[in-house]
Amino acid sequence: MNDFFKRKRIFVYFFAAGLLIIYTLISYFKLAVLPMTAKAKKTESVERGSIVDRQGVPLAVQTIFYRIGVNTKDIKDKQQFAINMANVLDTTVDVLYEKIDKKREYVILKKKATMSEYDDIRSVATDWGYTNINYEKLPGRIYPNNSMASQLIGYMGDEGYGLAGIEFSQQQILSPTIDPSLETPEQGKNIYLTIDTTLQYKLEQIAYAAMEDTQAESMMMIAADCRTGEILSYISLPSADLNDYGMATAEARLNRPATNAYEPGSVFKIFTVGIVTDEHGISANDSFLCDGVYERRLSSGETVKIKCLDHHGWLTPREALKYSCNDVLGQISDRISEDQFINRIRQLGFGEKTGIELSGETTGFVKNPDNKTWSARSKPTIAIGQEISVSALQMVQAATAFANGGVPVKLRVISKITDREGKTLYEHVPEEQERVFSKATADYILSCMETTATTGTGSRANIGDVSIGVKTGTAQMADKINGGYSETDFLSNCISIFPVDDPQIILYIVVEKAQGETYAGRIVAPVIGKAADVIIDHMGMSRGKAASVEHNGIINIPTGTEIKLGTIMPDLTGLSKKELLPLMNIPEIKININGSGWVTSQSPQAGTPISKGTVIELYLE
Repeated sequence: MNDFFKRKRIFVYFFAAGLLIIYTLISYFKLAVLPMTAKAKKTESVERGSIVDRQGVPLAVQTIFYRIGVNTKDIKDKQQFAINMANVLDTTVDVLYEKIDKKREYVILKKKATMSEYDDIRSVATDWGYTNINYEKLPGRIYPNNSMASQLIGYMGDEGYGLAGIEFSQQQILSPTIDPSLETPEQGKNIYLTIDTTLQYKLEQIAYAAMEDTQAESMMMIAADCRTGEILSYISLPSADLNDYGMATAEARLNRPATNAYEPGSVFKIFTVGIVTDEHGISANDSFLCDGVYERRLSSGETVKIKCLDHHGWLTPREALKYSCNDVLGQISDRISEDQFINRIRQLGFGEKTGIELSGETTGFVKNPDNKTWSARSKPTIAIGQEISVSALQMVQAATAFANGGVPVKLRVISKITDREGKTLYEHVPEEQERVFSKATADYILSCMETTATTGTGSRANIGDVSIGVKTGTAQMADKINGGYSETDFLSNCISIFPVDDPQIILYIVVEKAQGETYAGRIVAPVIGKAADVIIDHMGMSRGKAASVEHNGIINIPTGTEIKLGTIMPDLTGLSKKELLPLMNIPEIKININGSGWVTSQSPQAGTPISKGTVIELYLE
């Protein structure tokens, strides 16, 4: 022992120990003088705003879904697991067993479970002692009206980002990106669309019936307030069920009014007559002879010919629109230069996007006279709605010029935007564009359209007790396989403005690839009449055959109602904001109150199962 504790060894030991102590003290001193590191902030979440109609009726509301998975190595008896869990996972024992018996370590049992499904699955798993199941929360959306206005509303994907429609184009408003410099993240805003859910539903029923009657491949219908540019109904069929968007076909997801470009045919003739009239190329009393074909011989010896459907004889411009005469429209186009004609068409908004609050909008196509595909027949052909492609939105926006005395207004689908407390952050104000027609020209075209509705090709759209202006059109569709025009595929469309004496509504309908009868005056004009009837009654417009309803003027508002929340959502409509206060004290349920006054709508709807974590949206006016 004495040999081991030699002086040299003891010196080395204490020297090393001293160095260690000095290092420790220095390190401690450095830590003591350094500023305190701030605690990591808890990652805040952003609640996505709701999408509602102009009255506040919910169209898309935030909810929670669950992705449910399991580590297969933790399952001791896979066969018994499949027997116990198959029913609640909405599958069969064999399918579930095959899924968990594969070599993969982690398996998704259900990709997107609702709150009620989650409760049922967790309950059964707990009963059988399956503690190895993982429940991952996912931001989700509920679309109360399924496929109604689906292309307009759009869809939110599993990762919380919009994939189509307003959900996509207004992503940053609905769910702002988290700014790390803000202590409290900015929350999502609520978007009020311009559409009226009740009117949308009624018009969709008419559209579905028309699709069935004509056996058409697709259909569009737009109803807009021509004074404000607000779209009251936006229909594109077929449509997708937003609650099962993954199963929808590409055709059902297609937002036709915004993205489809097509040749409008004879409906475009109202713009041709309007342009040439406004340029003083023709007057209302001019007459043109229709002998069945528009024919013009060029200096080169070439002859341009465009057939008409009849030999109409002498016609004024009004009568040319009434009978939709190709020959006379070709002659009218000769009264204006190529550059004048195309420039005026562009002034109407054709060839560019309308700027509506949707993505993927087409510009259509307007050919220029210096284009190498321009020919001697281009101007008279464009005059009758061919060799030009347009969108349904462009047609409606251009028609607002006739309805507003020559001044078009921009189309819009967003009425207002509010924050979570109901404070209005944005409200749509009608946006008038530069004048494109004199008032005299606009009034003249409206009166011509009224003539077409009373005694012309649009007579089947006539509704009798409310003045309506109409123009129909049937166009051969392009043959995308063989080139040229198809002999079997037609696009039938009709535009209307009413009442003519005080324009309020533009209604435009497009039917693609109808089977059998294809003339718009026979298959689309009657649909215009039915839809206009519904719009007039819904909006309470004055009409000769309107029914009178008496009301004593007293509205009963329930008071003192005791609210009880169990497993089923009660009906809260009619309750005041004060009466809703007890709900705010229920920790398991989240209540979002939008607006003030009394509850006019709610989501989930009355009778819907609710459970812990359910988000209830209430809309008050």
